[in-house]
Amino acid sequence: MCGIVGIHLRNPALEPELGILTTRMLEAMTERGPDSAGIALYEANGAETKVTVRSPLDGYDWDQFVERLSEELQTSVGIRRTGPGAVVTMETGGKKAATAIAAVDPSIRVVSRGHAVEVFKDVGTPRQICDRYGIPNRGGYQAVGHTRMATESAVTTEHSHPFSPDDDICLVHNGSFSNYYTIRRDLEDEGVEFVTDNDSEVAARWIALEIERGADLGAALESMMEAMDGFYTLLVSTRHEFAVVRDAFACKPAVIAETDDYVAMASEYRALAELPGIEEAEVFEPMPEDIHLWSR
Repeated sequence: MCGIVGIHLRNPALEPELGILTTRMLEAMTERGPDSAGIALYEANGAETKVTVRSPLDGYDWDQFVERLSEELQTSVGIRRTGPGAVVTMETGGKKAATAIAAVDPSIRVVSRGHAVEVFKDVGTPRQICDRYGIPNRGGYQAVGHTRMATESAVTTEHSHPFSPDDDICLVHNGSFSNYYTIRRDLEDEGVEFVTDNDSEVAARWIALEIERGADLGAALESMMEAMDGFYTLLVSTRHEFAVVRDAFACKPAVIAETDDYVAMASEYRALAELPGIEEAEVFEPMPEDIHLWSR
């Protein structure tokens, strides 16, 4: 079933509250997916690249990892611990950073990378994950979240959403794709690598590849809809964009609330009910195959 939430802030005065707003929204979707949950937070970060990483080992020596990564990249690397993982920062491109991390320690998983995004996901309820990673205390200008009821693949941290296939791109998905394995084979023939067998990851990597080839987010979503069959609601975000789309039958729920202060989206209205100023919001359900996109 799964639950999706997201918020794109227009009013900078709300940015310190992003974490607590997202936590409340995601917690309201607990019944839609008790298996695992995840959150992507977007926060301005200047020119540095941020890479969210995690280790499969308890008690991992992150200090030694940073020292080795600094030597590999020949530049200084900062680190901030986040629950069982960490966010490392450096003045290096995202792809170069990910390649260096794999060279230093192949067991380390890159969860996300970019100038703005940090992704935290894990097995457990939304509230457990939000508390584990300190989400209620975080700020920023945009967030997407997901609580999962697994249907197509295993219940693991890797299979959890959001999927972040390239710098500052995130996707969360409610539904299922019927032809994802065929599309996956086509993408693999073009050199695209996957880390799970999740159908949602296929959609995420299709969109990322289209953007890498020069498409804007709207065009990438149109291309994905033409290529992939299924029933879905998708929320896709980039560093500057926030987009919602449903399949041609629109059988997976979605509701959007728009005010002068924010655009918010959720699988059900109850996740939006406590947002500030919701009484004055324009509230609507996105129509089938209509791409709703907002930019900073």
